[in-house]
Amino acid sequence: MTKTETSRTVTLESLDGLYDVWQRGRYPLQWDCPFVLPPFLKAWWSAFGEGLAPHICVARQGAEAIGMAPLYIQGSVARFIGDTNVCDYQDFVMSPGRERDFFPILFEHLRLEGVTELVLGHVRGESRTLSFLAGMEESLDCRVLYEKWGTSWEIELPSTWNEFLNMLTGKERHEIRRKLRRLHEAGNITYRKVEEKGAVTEALETFLALFSSNRPDKASFMDHQMSHFFRSLARAMAEVKILNLFFLELDATPVAAVMCFNHNAATYLYNNGYDQRYAPLSVGLLSKVLSIRQSIRSGKKRYDFLKGNEDYKRRLGAESIPLYECRVKLKR
Repeated sequence: MTKTETSRTVTLESLDGLYDVWQRGRYPLQWDCPFVLPPFLKAWWSAFGEGLAPHICVARQGAEAIGMAPLYIQGSVARFIGDTNVCDYQDFVMSPGRERDFFPILFEHLRLEGVTELVLGHVRGESRTLSFLAGMEESLDCRVLYEKWGTSWEIELPSTWNEFLNMLTGKERHEIRRKLRRLHEAGNITYRKVEEKGAVTEALETFLALFSSNRPDKASFMDHQMSHFFRSLARAMAEVKILNLFFLELDATPVAAVMCFNHNAATYLYNNGYDQRYAPLSVGLLSKVLSIRQSIRSGKKRYDFLKGNEDYKRRLGAESIPLYECRVKLKR
């Protein structure tokens, strides 16, 4: 523990200790996205953290935790645990309304640790990182550098499937209905959800096979280290009931799969794959469309397609959310 003032401290937590901060819910910390949740961080660390040391900072005023920064430090540079290959965007974890207390405590601690720069990867335009840090540069004696990197896409979900279809253009609504009808005409269709920890291990192998057979670039991406990450991630997220694996099956044969995270009131489409032999039946697109329908039926309020400019996201009514590359220079 490093003291900053009598009532202002930073404690360093292990990844296992962070689970306790998160799951016990003793403090009103706001975990805005799945990529800062302890099971995600731990899965990333098990696959990619060799040779690194976590520096997970929990800022406190008195006994109250008001924010968390999941970092690791290399030399004078601190980074979020994770990387932009597998984390679509990240943010600090804070109690609502305590941002102006959190950042001074964190930055003073990091300066004492010899940190001169934070490299934060991708953050959303409305993230608290940008919303507050960009307006606190003078008081924090820092420079916030950011530039537009790309976009994420999301839909505010209505309460029924028909309402969702009515949100689309007439052409797109007709196309979805036509594609679904053609799919059902091709054979016996099931859309199966796997979420229980005991069933995830076998199901994930089917997902990885579909993912890797989808396109050559996906096969190259899913190397041994990345496969280890996905297996660890699926087990960890299933353990805390955040993982949903959806399989579209034609005559009992898996033809497409979607990996989603169920966090707060949102569904996050993390990844997907499909069997190219069934591409004429639009199984890749329809596996995503059916996951939207499942999300609506389960009461979700938002569907996050995450980063990438694929045209189907616009066609399905998603709105763009700007993502920024962000760095913070700490003056000394």
